[in-house]
Amino acid sequence: MDWILAGLGNPGSKYERTRHNIGWMVIDAIAKKHGKIFQSGKGQWMETEIKLRRNSVLLIKPTTYMNASGEAVVKLSRTHKIPPERIIAIVDEYNFPVGKVHIKQGGSDGGHNGITSLIEELNSSNFWRLRCGIGKNFQPGEMVNYVLSNFSPDETTDLETGIIRATNSIEHFIIVGSARAMSAINSGGALV
Repeated sequence: MDWILAGLGNPGSKYERTRHNIGWMVIDAIAKKHGKIFQSGKGQWMETEIKLRRNSVLLIKPTTYMNASGEAVVKLSRTHKIPPERIIAIVDEYNFPVGKVHIKQGGSDGGHNGITSLIEELNSSNFWRLRCGIGKNFQPGEMVNYVLSNFSPDETTDLETGIIRATNSIEHFIIVGSARAMSAINSGGALV
């Protein structure tokens, strides 16, 4: 295995279409594009594998709640001997509008509990984060309710565009490498 791609979210049908679960939406879209179906892993996660050129990529959805996402990621990173710099977490980002995606490596958790869990469990912040915009239409003190709310019908087009953009960004990043991919992904440019 060359990469671990972790879509972060919460299990259960009531969370399925919430803003906090965009990581699961994106990783489901990647699996579907490659004709793959998630199976139960040997722990608290769902998994499947895809090939991107010469890269074997393990797709996972931790089935702990968001705050414990790192538990599955660290187990699989040890099993497959994947260092943090070859792990990509797909997460929601309220500082970006719906549809925008941005990739970065390292840094703080930015107040995201899933990223906090990964940093703690991996004992490193050196993994990549593909941050997917969910908008910031909430008042002070309302963030928790907002991220656990569903996308509104008028956001559907931007959401679908963002999921496609995120899927293509991940593939582009793994195939061409971070140096070439980052500026195109983060500027919203063409992914070739």
